[in-house]
Order: sequence, then structure tokens, then C-alpha cells
Amino acid sequence: MRFIVLIALVVIAVWLIRRSLRGPPAPTNLHKKTQTEGELVRCAHCGVHLPRAEARQAAGELFCSEEHARLGRR
Repeated sequence: MRFIVLIALVVIAVWLIRRSLRGPPAPTNLHKKTQTEGELVRCAHCGVHLPRAEARQAAGELFCSEEHARLGRR
């Protein structure tokens, strides 16, 4: 029983040492990520949000598909 506890303590110590040597995690910049993905817009028919680059425009409104553009604003 003492041997198992000793092994567990050694494993935890090694894990903590390796974790501290890696340093702090790199900060994630969410602002950059959203700029590369594009601005999100809302479909005028169903309300689904999608990137502006994928949206269809008809009659001055943005839609998620050709069918919703054909059906128009709800």
C-alpha cells in the first residue's frame, strides 16, 4: 500500500514539474479569429447567423440560401 502511494506522489510531482516548466499558456486572441472568419449577419427569413461572405443578397436584405432569398423576408 505504501508503495502505491509513493508511486502516485512521484507521478504527481513529475506532472507538476513538467507543467511548470512549460510556462504560461499562450493567450488566445479572439478578436483576430473573428476578423479572419468575417462578420456575422442574420438571415432576413429564418434568423440564422452566417458569415457575410456566405450570405445571399436580394432586395437589399441578406439571406442564408437562394430559397430564402426567393421567399423573401418573413
